[in-house]
Amino acid sequence: MNIGQAAKASGVSAKMIRYYEQTGLIPKAIRSDAGYRNYSPSDVHTLRFIRRARDLGFSVEQIAELLALWRDRGRASADVKAVALSHVAGLKAKIAELQAMTRTLEHLAATCQGDDRPDCPIIEDLAEAAQVAAPARPKRAAAPRFGEAGGPSATRRGAAAAPRH
Repeated sequence: MNIGQAAKASGVSAKMIRYYEQTGLIPKAIRSDAGYRNYSPSDVHTLRFIRRARDLGFSVEQIAELLALWRDRGRASADVKAVALSHVAGLKAKIAELQAMTRTLEHLAATCQGDDRPDCPIIEDLAEAAQVAAPARPKRAAAPRFGEAGGPSATRRGAAAAPRH
């Protein structure tokens, strides 16, 4: 079958099939005299294996390891389990990171007034983190901050607040 048929039968796009060939996850397809890729039912089975592994979030490197174990009839199931449990640990770590990010953002959003004023704890937090991460530079005179005397909005706010004669 050609690449389009293999893609349809496996649920893996033709683009990804070419990528998997390029990275060595699957062997290069046999070519017809006209240069078209030809795939066997066994190739489609392998592509389905890869798709299921990707659906479970395994990396390409992990899938290569799983494919090698799948093809090795002398393998120990403990080896397969070790790959799976390592992946579970990685997923749990990502979940913990996402939960921490969620808590932080929820806290910052709860402390933000969400009004017309420029003060915003979300922006302040992002700016503080950027300043901490930035390499040290030679000190120079600090420009007025937004809203401070001489800052970008001070003139406008001062003019609006000043009585008109």
